Amino acid sequence: MTPPDTAKTDLRFYLQSARDALLWKLEGLSEYDVRRPLTPTGTNLLGLVKHAAGVELGYLGDTFGRPSGEPLPWLADGAEPNGDMWATAEESREDVIGLYRRAWAHADATIGALPLDTAGRVPWWPDGRDGVTLHHAVVRVIADTHRHAGHADILRELMDGATGMNETNTGLPSDDPAWWEAYRDRLERVAREA
Repeated sequence: MTPPDTAKTDLRFYLQSARDALLWKLEGLSEYDVRRPLTPTGTNLLGLVKHAAGVELGYLGDTFGRPSGEPLPWLADGAEPNGDMWATAEESREDVIGLYRRAWAHADATIGALPLDTAGRVPWWPDGRDGVTLHHAVVRVIADTHRHAGHADILRELMDGATGMNETNTGLPSDDPAWWEAYRDRLERVAREA
């Protein structure tokens, strides 16, 4: 069995790696590029960061009776649907990133302060099915953040070809554009032949 302090270290490592990857996708891009919708459902880089901030504050704050005090108007009654998935013109990139970093600090403080078997209640889940442990909530946030970092990876690749977890870890077999063109052409041929 993994000791709780080791388990927390592992959980924090994977959570932080997802956080860092998500923010790296914004680096070097214009205001337009971090905000522009690149899918039919409007998925955009800055919106993914804003959403991830709210997820951390909810699951690793409010769920355990540790509200952050951060105003999240997109979650208020009567707020515009999907308001956490894009930044308004009044919300600067710095505002959204700052909120996300404050969410990290708040979430990390919750993880540090409570045992992993601490019971919490997710306020937006149905009564009777709203109970979670801190361990479950952290794993859920890790999964959600990595999922959105993957979305961000695809969006960024579509914009300028940048891929990977960070600048030095692309996880790709080649950085040669000719190799990728030949590889993609091969996959296209296979898909047509199937």
